[in-house]
Amino acid sequence: MDCSYVFVDLGVPNLTILFALIQLYYESFDEPFEGRWIVSKKEDYEGLWKHSKSDGHEDYGLLVSEKARKYAIVKELDEPIILKDETVILQFEVRLQNGIECGGAYLKYLRPQKAGWTAREFDNESPYTIMFGPDKCGITDKVHFIFLHKNPKTGKFVEHHLKYAPTIPNDKLSHVYTAILKPDNELRILIDGEEKRKANLLSLDYFEPAFIPPKTIPDPDDKKPEDWDERTKIPDPDAVKPDDWDEDAPEEIEDEEAVKPEGWLDDEPEEIDDPGAIKPKDWDDEEDGEWEAIKIDNPKCEAVPGCGEWKRPMKRNPAYKGKWHAPLIDNPNYKGIWKPREIDNPDYFELDKPDFEPIIAIGIEILTMQDGILFDNILITRDEKVAESYRAKTWKPKYEVEKEKEKAEDAAAGFSDMLSGFQKKVFDMLYTIADIPFLEAYKNKIIDAIEMGEKQPNLTIGILVSIVVVIVTVISRVLFGGEKHKAPAAPINETEIAGAAETEVPESNKEKKENDKEDESAPRPRRSRRET
Repeated sequence: MDCSYVFVDLGVPNLTILFALIQLYYESFDEPFEGRWIVSKKEDYEGLWKHSKSDGHEDYGLLVSEKARKYAIVKELDEPIILKDETVILQFEVRLQNGIECGGAYLKYLRPQKAGWTAREFDNESPYTIMFGPDKCGITDKVHFIFLHKNPKTGKFVEHHLKYAPTIPNDKLSHVYTAILKPDNELRILIDGEEKRKANLLSLDYFEPAFIPPKTIPDPDDKKPEDWDERTKIPDPDAVKPDDWDEDAPEEIEDEEAVKPEGWLDDEPEEIDDPGAIKPKDWDDEEDGEWEAIKIDNPKCEAVPGCGEWKRPMKRNPAYKGKWHAPLIDNPNYKGIWKPREIDNPDYFELDKPDFEPIIAIGIEILTMQDGILFDNILITRDEKVAESYRAKTWKPKYEVEKEKEKAEDAAAGFSDMLSGFQKKVFDMLYTIADIPFLEAYKNKIIDAIEMGEKQPNLTIGILVSIVVVIVTVISRVLFGGEKHKAPAAPINETEIAGAAETEVPESNKEKKENDKEDESAPRPRRSRRET
């Protein structure tokens, strides 16, 4: 591509941005991917890719639609992307809509393949130059960044893994992953535009193994001398076991001072045959063996210190010393830990900058236990401002909407938990009130009301108000009405409860109350506490 102005469609209505930059590749997935991205035809890759909207948005992406499947899909680039002498930025979005417990969501940037290779043959054996993106399973929880680099001495490709890779965000929101490769061998990893890791490709501290091998290596043919002594301490050869050291003394002995407790039943066994056990009628002694009743604890032993033969308890033997060992002293012949001598590394080479293979395709090849993984806005560019603009226009608006929704859901869940705890305390209190003696005549009705509230929590306040009214009414009658006998069952019913809480009751609940009224004539068992 040339360096002329490029108009980049950001997928935002009526909005294009002019970049005086080189754009190497961009995929928005606004249109169906079929025909541009090729699904692998290898037999192991049965996962179904879908062109699907991100949950809660009108924005489309490439969706992992099934659980516990292997997936492989690839997009061949029109021109190879060279990773030499210029900045290259790799960026893409991933949303784990159902979370992730075990699975990958990374991209592979493929190097030139063997002659005759086709995109439909793409699999885990297809060689890549860079693997980048989130992966989580078991103890693995990281944003991978792996280079495959050709050793100029041996001609073999070696995987170089970024050490201390950042962990993946633990949520179900859209996130954007960015890798910035500089011509001065600097690598920066960004998540949502924030730098999480910075490394130098040629430093020994950032990749495993390092790109530049060590100058020397341990001599594989060097052997430790037979007389090499690595022991820091040795038994004192002049030490002598004391004459009074008894190695045969037992660790425990009987407590001679112990006395059998009074009331101990020596002649009673601890267990006896179950007197209620009966031999089954179909028991055949010849086939099943002699029948024996099951054993039970001897009831005579329950009220006494014990039964059966009494034995003195054991105690620690004060004369016990165990096996004697000579004390340790510094080893006069200690030579240290032996290591083979170092020799020149035959595979050593010097490197000004890695010689990476060009990128000819972008592939997604993963095994995942989760569905709902959505890939979007895959970008390769040479300028950080382009990547930043895409993050601002394609990722950030979605993320902010999702974040606000998440906050609202968390707040609602917290309120719901608080309300649920409040309602439980209210109902426990009401069951206690129902047991008050002077409310005996109203007990059944109160319990009916409580049970209705437990089934329909939105009636809680109305039920509480109704029962308070009953209590106040009864107290008023006692104080001012002069009645000393039990009042007849007051007509507390569901209609009154609904009246006290009519603003809380939906239509469906009103219908249920009508059905409950029809069932009142049928006798029902009553309770004074919640049954569990």
